[in-house]
Amino acid sequence: MPAARELLLDAAYAALDRRPWSGVRMVDVAAAAGVSRQTLYNEFGSKAGLARALVRREADALLAGVERALADAGPTADAGDRCAAATGWILRTARANPLVRAALTGCRGERLPAVAAPAVPAPRGPSGPAPARGTPTPWALADGIRDRTDHAVTADLGRAGQGPGAETVLWACEAAVRLTLSYVLAPAASHEEAAGQVARLVRALLSYGERTTEGERTI
Repeated sequence: MPAARELLLDAAYAALDRRPWSGVRMVDVAAAAGVSRQTLYNEFGSKAGLARALVRREADALLAGVERALADAGPTADAGDRCAAATGWILRTARANPLVRAALTGCRGERLPAVAAPAVPAPRGPSGPAPARGTPTPWALADGIRDRTDHAVTADLGRAGQGPGAETVLWACEAAVRLTLSYVLAPAASHEEAAGQVARLVRALLSYGERTTEGERTI
C-alpha cells in the first residue's frame, strides 16, 4: 500500500483535475486519501507546501521518464534517435499533465497553483539564491533534460570511439531541448513529426561538429 504522502499527492492531483487549485480544500484531500487532516499538515505543513511537493513530484517523474526514454531507444540508436525518444516522452507528458506543461513553460492558467510556474526569469548565477526544492523553474528542468541527454549521447559516442568534442555534444543537446520546448508551446502536427525534426537537428549539428573537429586535426 502506498505511503500516506503518496496517497495525499495522488488525491491532490485528482482534486486538481476536477476543480481549480483555489477550490481544492485540505480536508477533502485528506478524506480522499483516507487519512486525517492532521496527517496532511504533518506531511506538508500547509496548502502551499502540498502544492510544492505535488509540482516537484511531477517534475521528478518527467525527468525519470526522460532517462527511461533515452535508455529504451535501444542499443543501436544514434544520438538523433535518443533525442527523438526523449522529445516524444516530453511532448506526451506535457500534453497530458498540466503541471508538467506549466513547469516547462512558465505559463499557467488560473486552475493551477502559483508554484506550478515560478516567476521567470529566475537568478541563475552562483551568487543568486537557489530556487526552493519544491518549485522547479523552466530553466532548471531544461538543464536537467539537457544533462541527461548529454550523458546518454556522450556514452554512445564514447562506445563508438567517434564523434565531435564534448562542447559540441552539449550544444546539440541544448538545441534539442530548446526545440522540444518550442513544440510544447506551439505543437507540430504530431509528436512523431516533432521528434523527427529534433532527430534531424541533432544529427546535423553533430555531423557539422565532427567535420569541424576533423578539419582542425588536419591543420
